[in-house]
Amino acid sequence: MTRRILHVVSNVAHYDDPTQPTGLWLSELTHAWQVFAAHGYDQRIVSPLGSRSPLEPRSLKWPLADASVKDWLADPARMALLSCTARPAEINPVEFDAIYFTGGHAVMWDFPGSDELQRITRTIHERGGIVSSVCHGYCGLLNTRLDDGSMLVGGRRITGFSWREEVLAGVAAKMPYNAEKEMKQRGARYEKAWLPFVSNVVVDGRLVTGQNPMSAKATAEQVAAILKSS
Repeated sequence: MTRRILHVVSNVAHYDDPTQPTGLWLSELTHAWQVFAAHGYDQRIVSPLGSRSPLEPRSLKWPLADASVKDWLADPARMALLSCTARPAEINPVEFDAIYFTGGHAVMWDFPGSDELQRITRTIHERGGIVSSVCHGYCGLLNTRLDDGSMLVGGRRITGFSWREEVLAGVAAKMPYNAEKEMKQRGARYEKAWLPFVSNVVVDGRLVTGQNPMSAKATAEQVAAILKSS
């Protein structure tokens, strides 16, 4: 049976200040997409509201825009996937083996409050599927509870974009909250690499998380390895 992966992207186009654009950090999608495509997995993209997912301008510039990003931008069919993402109500979670939350600062606004994304995530997890995220994508796991009412991240090893990286990136003052701190307050055992902006993946059973954009490929490879062994 072909494995199926559900990618989650944001609908948010700017910070609190509408003149400051943000959106999906494209390589966090393209790197994972390449890994899953190489394994022959079916892939679909969903967003909290459906329809268009804006792109983070910084992720489209050198040196952050690598070959996978450029290939995606040059492919009308793939770009169309980000213009017409599915709404959560259109997704049947029992059809998916893994969910993968992409990042970009945009997700800090629309991922945590999406009850429908939480429902999808909970169902995939409770059915033995994999829950994964990269960078700010872990904001999508902040408020997800399991069937017994406990937090999905409670007591679990997890990583995601660190507050130190926010500061070094010069964007800490724009953040609506400190995601690392919020994770810890929910009982997550947050971990980060000693050096910022290097690939780092944390695996806790069927929970797979990557720290930053440089971790997207390795995160997807870990998801694929678990699927292969199950």
